[in-house]
Amino acid sequence: MKNQIQGCVKINAEGKNLYSFINRLHTQKIAVFRQYIKGGRLSAEIYRHNLADVEIIAEESGVKLSHFEYNTLSKHIISRRRRFGIILGVILFLGASLYFSNVIVTIDIEGNETVSDSIILSALSEIGIDEGTPFGQINYIWSENQLRLMVDKIAWAGMHRTGHRLVVEVTEIVEKPDMLLDRIPCNVVSAHDAEIVEITVLDGQLMHIIGDYVFEGDMLINGVTTDFNGNTTLHHAMGEIIGKYSESVDFNGSFEKERMNSTGKSDKRQKLHLFNLEIPLYFGKNNYDYSENTYMEKPLYLFGKKLPISMHTTEYHELRRNVTTLSEEELRMELMEKVFLYEKNFLDNCEIIERNITENITETEMNLSVSYKLKGNICRQREILVK
Repeated sequence: MKNQIQGCVKINAEGKNLYSFINRLHTQKIAVFRQYIKGGRLSAEIYRHNLADVEIIAEESGVKLSHFEYNTLSKHIISRRRRFGIILGVILFLGASLYFSNVIVTIDIEGNETVSDSIILSALSEIGIDEGTPFGQINYIWSENQLRLMVDKIAWAGMHRTGHRLVVEVTEIVEKPDMLLDRIPCNVVSAHDAEIVEITVLDGQLMHIIGDYVFEGDMLINGVTTDFNGNTTLHHAMGEIIGKYSESVDFNGSFEKERMNSTGKSDKRQKLHLFNLEIPLYFGKNNYDYSENTYMEKPLYLFGKKLPISMHTTEYHELRRNVTTLSEEELRMELMEKVFLYEKNFLDNCEIIERNITENITETEMNLSVSYKLKGNICRQREILVK
């Protein structure tokens, strides 16, 4: 390690006065190591700072001297001493390392499930704890109590430092589970005009049989029963009654439609985020009337650790509003997509027995009238009002 710092030079010397040269090196107390003589030639190693004196002694002794320097740390530093960018970079790196080691770079929150990170971070910000806050300014006990008081759902909070991170641990209040009121007295009525094809009764008195035709609102399962002694009992009527019923839906669309099309123009805007400071790296405004944008955040990492420095890039793509005239086939395809979405969202629990589509076209629009014959559960609960 000493040679790496001081620098080590290999010398070769030869001549008639070689031993006189060696004696003068020892007399002037120049450190010479790993020396040997072979064939009237001296090979040795010296420190770099002694090289100038050795060259003078060699010249005065009439000895021919050659040398080369080993690759050492000090050699690389000296060879790059005029490269001010490297020096500036090292200074900035050391300064950044010193700065980031004493402030909060990241805040990690642990133990929260129902309370979001953003709520906790907002509460911490109100008591003066943010990314960039010096660790020495934090009163941990006071801050823990304030966080617990500011966020209702937190029962306990603890904070500790780990390197450049502030770790916030929380324990949430366990809420008492809501009581499910699934035994409220109720009747079961029909949700559609339908023909009953299947019956399953779990509680209550059945009012119709298979093959009966019922209207919307008719009682299917009675939640009020009376025994032979005249005693009345209220039930939470339950069951599944499958019926066949009809349903009609209309879908309309215009041949002329406004659409947003890309013009091919784009505008990129970048911002540098340093802790809570936002620095725009652009000038002027975006003059697009209509646009869609893509957003990208690229954080800076140091030794694998994410720093509170990031580049935020938003790219805007200009759109223009155009009026497009659709053909009959194109409009029909759009309306059929609406039919498909309706069936997927509203008729997913039913069996579609039959579907009839009637098409009506005018000069400006197209209408699809869809008639369904369905098979599904027609039960709907209706609460019994008890005085």
